[in-house]
Amino acid sequence: MFLWLANVYRLGVKELRSLVFDPVLLLLIVYVFTLAIYAVATGAKLEVQNASVAYVDEDRSALSGRIISAILPPEFDTPVEISADRIDASMDSGAFVFVLRFPPEFEADLLAGRKSEIQLNVDATAMAQAGNGTVFLQSIIQAETAKFLSGNEDAAALPINLVVRAMFNPNLDSSWFNAVMQVINNVTILSVLLTGAALIREREHGTIEHLLVMPVKPSEIMVAKIWANGLAIVVAAVLSLVFVVQLLLGVPIHGSIALFVFGALIYMISVTGLGILIATFTTSMPQFGLLALPVLVIMNLLSGSTTPMESMPEWLQAVMQVSPSTHFVAFAQAILYRGAGLTTVWPSLVAMSVLSAVFFVIALSRFRKTMAGAR
Repeated sequence: MFLWLANVYRLGVKELRSLVFDPVLLLLIVYVFTLAIYAVATGAKLEVQNASVAYVDEDRSALSGRIISAILPPEFDTPVEISADRIDASMDSGAFVFVLRFPPEFEADLLAGRKSEIQLNVDATAMAQAGNGTVFLQSIIQAETAKFLSGNEDAAALPINLVVRAMFNPNLDSSWFNAVMQVINNVTILSVLLTGAALIREREHGTIEHLLVMPVKPSEIMVAKIWANGLAIVVAAVLSLVFVVQLLLGVPIHGSIALFVFGALIYMISVTGLGILIATFTTSMPQFGLLALPVLVIMNLLSGSTTPMESMPEWLQAVMQVSPSTHFVAFAQAILYRGAGLTTVWPSLVAMSVLSAVFFVIALSRFRKTMAGAR
């Protein structure tokens, strides 16, 4: 046992040295956990911000003017008046996200007790912005209309005082969500890519033949690649959480980073094993990349990091329980967002541990066959 651990340690150190002297992989790790995190967190906005609005005012009344003047930054740009015949062309060209059209006699109909309609054209290409912006505009129109008809600025107030408490993200800032989830997703991506690339690199450089004639076992080679590459990724992820997410972006981390690291290390066994498993079916980096790409896309998109699991079909939710990324996302979100402790996240830890053992056994079995064939 001592000899096995010593071999695993020495082979792992060799892996770390290979990684240190590979400028492309080093640059990839640095980019993925720094610039990529910052760019996604600050550039990919889910909330409505600076949405372009146009209006067609065929009423020219005090009420229509009041509604238009209530559409303000930062949610919306200053509304632009256009003619009715330009609505379709403006929407087709993407010049405006929202176009309001006030009909003739709009104010007069309301004052006379008759119903009137305002047309709101929405470019729903960006669904999140379109949906949220529509809700904001509806609230503005209803509030301003109620105040105008009653002559009381407080008339829009409801008899019930609804107190909204947004927990864990009080300002509903999407950068808080995007920054942390990007770190979590990048852990999965790099875990698969680095370990798979390590095995492919052995073949391309001819060092795999050196390992075959050495008194080392396939399990020692595989475990060494897992701990060395996993350690590099976990260290990079923690540094990214502290310096990029917390300090640079100002996103608070509510839970224990030590507990997150513990779960990430368990998760590493499954995803790094997956990377080695994929690499055993390929002979070059291009082949490995083409085979790993669809696997990573499915793992990230359906893990709950992009779309809540509850919004997926029940059969798909059941299928994704066999993916370790599903449990890792739930585990990381509970700790980093909501400050959950071990008593809350232990089911995810158990699931990750079981899946890690299964993935490791499958990958090791395939790796042994590959090594035996290479002999």
